[in-house]
Amino acid sequence: MDDRIKKQLEFALEIDKEKNIFRQTHLSGHGRAENDAEHAWHMAIMAYLLKEYSNEDIDIAKVMIMCLIHDIVEIDAGDTYCYDEEAKLTQKAREDAAKERIYSLLPEDQKAELTAIFDEFEEWSTPEAKFAHAMDNLQPLTLNNSNGGSDWKAHGVGAKSVYGRQSGTRPGSEYLYGVTDEILKNQIAQGNLPDDL
Repeated sequence: MDDRIKKQLEFALEIDKEKNIFRQTHLSGHGRAENDAEHAWHMAIMAYLLKEYSNEDIDIAKVMIMCLIHDIVEIDAGDTYCYDEEAKLTQKAREDAAKERIYSLLPEDQKAELTAIFDEFEEWSTPEAKFAHAMDNLQPLTLNNSNGGSDWKAHGVGAKSVYGRQSGTRPGSEYLYGVTDEILKNQIAQGNLPDDL
């Protein structure tokens, strides 16, 4: 076995650890907390299904790879809950260190390629990154919606915060932001999302 395939397989095994990083969002039907790998897979499938709603033409294969790799850094950095303002202060530093360690397991050309895709996602610099962020917002929203807003309730999150987070959907898809707005208004009307927090 040559050095290249050894590095590729080492990386493939390392990212298996993403299955052990549990998020604050629960599976539909009030299931257990989802893990990062499930979140990424679900986002990638949703991106493919919903690609027609992107604001701009996109390379869907690139979007799907972005979705699949965007949380690999959480193997080291841990999941940062999107409404935890204190944890978000150190998120970039933690994730940058993780990015360097984990992607360095790969051959140099693949390290450069995947690092560039990760950075593109983080910088919101392309239509693909913007649409991937729309999926990163919509995927947990659909789960929370299916669970009667139970994760928002558990963390005392109100509509103002959720709308703030979901505004990041607009650069990728105005249409899906409209769908999001409809979902949130329904959750507020049902009493699952306080609109005064």
